[in-house]
Amino acid sequence: MKRIIKNISVFTLLAVFLLTSCTDDLNITPNDDDTLLGIELYEDESAYERVIAGVYANLALTGTSGPESSNIEGIDAGTSQFGRVLVYLQTLTADQMIWSYENDPGTRELQRNIWTAQNPLILGMYSRSHLTIALANNFLRETTSDKLDARGVSETTRAEIVEYRAEARLLRALSYYYLMDLFGKANFGTEADAVNTVLPVANRTELFEFIESELLDIESDLVDAGQNQYGRADKGVAYMLLAKIYLNAEVYTGTPRYADCMTYCQQLLNSGYVLASEYKQNFQADNNLNSATGEIIFPIISDGVTIQNYGPTTVMINGSVGSLEVNGAEVGVSEAAWGGALRVRKEFAQLWEGGDFIDDDRNTIISEDRPIGITDISDPNQGYIIQKYSNVSSDGVAGADETFVDTDFPLFRLADVYLMYAEAHLRGGGGTITEAVNLVNELRTRANNPNMIAASDLTLPFILDERSRELHWEGHRRQDLIRFGLFTGGNYNWAWKGNGSNGIAIPAHLNLFPIPSLSMSSNPNLTQNPGY
Repeated sequence: MKRIIKNISVFTLLAVFLLTSCTDDLNITPNDDDTLLGIELYEDESAYERVIAGVYANLALTGTSGPESSNIEGIDAGTSQFGRVLVYLQTLTADQMIWSYENDPGTRELQRNIWTAQNPLILGMYSRSHLTIALANNFLRETTSDKLDARGVSETTRAEIVEYRAEARLLRALSYYYLMDLFGKANFGTEADAVNTVLPVANRTELFEFIESELLDIESDLVDAGQNQYGRADKGVAYMLLAKIYLNAEVYTGTPRYADCMTYCQQLLNSGYVLASEYKQNFQADNNLNSATGEIIFPIISDGVTIQNYGPTTVMINGSVGSLEVNGAEVGVSEAAWGGALRVRKEFAQLWEGGDFIDDDRNTIISEDRPIGITDISDPNQGYIIQKYSNVSSDGVAGADETFVDTDFPLFRLADVYLMYAEAHLRGGGGTITEAVNLVNELRTRANNPNMIAASDLTLPFILDERSRELHWEGHRRQDLIRFGLFTGGNYNWAWKGNGSNGIAIPAHLNLFPIPSLSMSSNPNLTQNPGY
């Protein structure tokens, strides 16, 4: 992990990940634990850290034999890398991003909001999340007190395992969080369930209650916020997940929990995290160094040599090389790169119009010689492009590889906490208007935007727009639009929403993705979400 996971050669030797066993019902989506590390591995007392690294690695890698390999049989590596499919489902489906090459499996249906239960990217997200749960469950089964006693594990190692077990439970909760958010249900298993058991299905409320109880229960066993090795979870990640589920609790359970969201935002604000001195430092090739004790609360690790994968930063950096522009060197990849693969929809571009954002560092739009609108998705010369992410370090050195980037993906960062605080305050969660305004203005000051806001400017529509300006292409937009009641229906239409070039209303059932058909075939307890 640029300390733990980044030593991928060690992990690769150990992570027989999925390859150790594969049964037919799990070839499509593991409903529990057929992707297990051999029990004999745990006889080696030095292996426990490496095994928990394998659980983390499932967030970055798709297999053990390079970027093209997949440890979920029957699913392509490019459609199941966790961060990539997360960005596709949360961002490509909304109003910020367009993918030019609609022959790539699943992308056309996602960005036009016409997906079905056969979409491979939806299957990839469902499968990859369940695999993390399976790996975490297996680690927890093999690190009980009885098993550690039987193996004669030393007290020193057992003390470390307490932390590893808490981290495994947190990573499991993280996966259940995304399954709750995206699908509203999941195969539900813990370490108490036997391997190869046909699992029950937990609904959204049940998942919410489990995630909440797990995060509260493990707090005392986690390393203090910001004090763990970079890339490993700690109390800060748990606080962030709690803030997230409480911010969206009204969507998930029907009961608002904004005061609880505010409690954990405040906890994070008091945990020692600091904003990076420059906005762009969060998205450069050495963002691990700039944010190891600062803004990035939890990353998905990337490395152009040892952790090669088609993850979100590799996709977004290569995709940001325009079809008209010669900007590959600027973002640290091949000049040819992917030739205009990614552009922005006009509604996102319009958030930067007017005099307030001309010099805003968050505004990386390139508009010269381009129309703002996209009438033909296959024409990469239409629509603006952006250069948010870069495979160049803060001192101007390009990454080690011209395709696979060194830039970590900031899954959670402090700026989101600032904006969650402001929103939770406006929704009645407490705090003060003075602090909410100060936090928003601090983000603007960091972005070199001189246009400060006053209390009268701080409204919920403003917050939604400011979240898009600050957090675009970080995997939040669909969730935000749903919380504001604007993703489905026709109150807000964006280009190509509902497969209309100017956008049309889409039905409410699209607020949840379908359960993949192949996943349903592996667990008879799964039922399809309404409308599919």
